Amino acid sequence: MIGTMRRAGLPGLLLALIAGSAWAEVTLTFYAHPGARVRDGNLLFPHAFVQATGTLEDTGDTVDWAAGFTARNPGPHLLFARGDGVVELPNPRYVGEGKPYLRLTVSDAGYRAVRARADWWNTPEGWVYDLRRRNCITFIADLARVAGLQTAAEPSMKPGSFLEATAALNPAAAWRGDEAPLATEPEADPTPGGR
Repeated sequence: MIGTMRRAGLPGLLLALIAGSAWAEVTLTFYAHPGARVRDGNLLFPHAFVQATGTLEDTGDTVDWAAGFTARNPGPHLLFARGDGVVELPNPRYVGEGKPYLRLTVSDAGYRAVRARADWWNTPEGWVYDLRRRNCITFIADLARVAGLQTAAEPSMKPGSFLEATAALNPAAAWRGDEAPLATEPEADPTPGGR
């Protein structure tokens, strides 16, 4: 009886181990958020951000991270001058209100490269914010390139238009609803200055 259980259990255990590896993946989704509206007394501006969800294959750690780049001190002065920027983590409600444009699956190394590049944007070398030339779209374009995607022309002040044009350049990663995301190996050079 024990021998039968062992024979039956071993293939099941192997199948579970193999399937567990297949389930370990991180998906990046690039969003644009509608702006020009008021919510809870705050004026919302158009914005672009990225979300990463899934499980790291090498550690089994759960990934649930989102980030966008914005002005540290928003205001009308940014129409005329540069300011400090900051990478902010949007709350789940904000993410849920965004419109997805691109989705792809990346390796553990690809996810870590995207996170490292996002962290660079919070350094003194990376945190310059310029509404017209270095904004949330520039940030998203940089991370998309690190993830291995082609990006549309920059600079732009229309996140939805930028991500729509970028999706046209990357049809395999373009958002289609609940379809499986494209698996890709990102480029390994998340150095400052990128492309």
